Amino acid sequence: MNSTPHPRIAIVGAGLGGLTCARVLQRHGRSVTVFEREASADARPQGGTLDMHADTGQAALGAAGLLDRFHALARPEGDEWRVLDFATAALLTRQGPTPDGGRPEIDRGLLRGLLLDSLAEGTVRWDRAVSRVTPRADGTCRLHFGDGTAEDFDLVVGADGAWSRVRPALSPAAPHYTGVTFVETGFDHCDTRHPDLARLVGNGSMLAKGVGRSLVAQRNSNGHIRAYIALRAPQDWHLAAGIDPGDRQAVQAHLLRMFDGWDDSLRYLLRSGDSGFTHRALFVLPAPHTWEHVPGVTLLGDAAHLMPPVGLGANLAMLDGSDLAHALVAESDVGAAVRAYESIMLPRSIEAATASAQGLDHLVPATAS
Repeated sequence: MNSTPHPRIAIVGAGLGGLTCARVLQRHGRSVTVFEREASADARPQGGTLDMHADTGQAALGAAGLLDRFHALARPEGDEWRVLDFATAALLTRQGPTPDGGRPEIDRGLLRGLLLDSLAEGTVRWDRAVSRVTPRADGTCRLHFGDGTAEDFDLVVGADGAWSRVRPALSPAAPHYTGVTFVETGFDHCDTRHPDLARLVGNGSMLAKGVGRSLVAQRNSNGHIRAYIALRAPQDWHLAAGIDPGDRQAVQAHLLRMFDGWDDSLRYLLRSGDSGFTHRALFVLPAPHTWEHVPGVTLLGDAAHLMPPVGLGANLAMLDGSDLAHALVAESDVGAAVRAYESIMLPRSIEAATASAQGLDHLVPATAS
C-alpha cells in the first residue's frame, strides 16, 4: 500500500505524453513535477507534423481541457495522403481529408507549446537530467540526477522516450533497429520557392514507394515541407557506401544513384532541399513489451512501447498520460492506480505495436507487391 492524500509525483521527460499527464493531474488539483534534461523548451527543433486521432490524441486533449485551443492551431486540410507512382509521379490514390476533419494535423512543436503553456509556472524543471531510478522498499522511488543529487517520490513516471533512464527499473528491454532509416530534409516557403513540389505534395502528405526505398513529404505550417527518404538498409549503410553522413554533397549524390529511374519531379526532393540531411535510424522495443508491476514507478509513451513513426506513437503517449492521470485521481492508493493504468495501457500497446509494424512495411515495402 502506498496511500497518501498528497502523493509526490515526478514525471521524467517533457514530451507530449508526460506533459499531458501533468496537465490532467493539475486540472484535478494534483501536484506534479516534470524533470527534463534539455535546458529549455526551445533547446532543439521538435520534429514534423502529427495527425491527432479522435479516440486517442484528441480524447487526451479533451481530458486536458485543450481541445478548442488545439483546433484553433490544427490543419484539418492536412489529413490528406497522396500516393504517387515512383516512375511517373502519376497519382495512384488519394485519401482524405475526411468531411468531419477527423485527423487534423498539427506541428509537434505547436502541440508541445500548447501543453507547456497550460501548466502552472515552475512545473517543468529544465536542465535536470535523470541518470537512473531506484525503487525503494517502502514503495517509493528515488530519482538520481546527473549532478549527483537525488529526490524521493511516491511515483516516478518514465516519459523519457526511446532511451529511457527509468525503464531499467521495470524491464531489461532495449530498443533495436528496425532495418529502416529515414534521411530527412526540408523545404521553406514552398508555395513561392518550390511551387511544383507544393503541388505534388498537396495539402497533406505524399508517398512514392519502390522496393526497399520510399519518398515521403509532409506539409508543415508556415509553408514548410518536410521530406523523408526512407531506406531499408543496415544502420551503418553510409560506411558501406564510403560516405560521411555529414557531407551533404556526398549523401545527395549517393541518394540520387539509389533513386535512379524515379521520376525527376520526385528526385527533386533529393536535389533541392533548403537544409542538409539528417539521419534518423528507426528503433522499436520488443513486442510484446510487458513487465511485472513495481511499486513507485511506471512508464508511458515511447518509454513503454517504442514504435515506428507511422501515426500512432504520439497519440498513444498522450492517451497514456491522460489515462494514468485519471487513474491517480480516481484511486487513493498510488499502487492501485498504477495497476489499473497498466492493465489498460499494456494490452493496448501490444495491439498498436502490431499495427505500427504493418504500417512501416506498407510505407517501405521489403518486397514487390
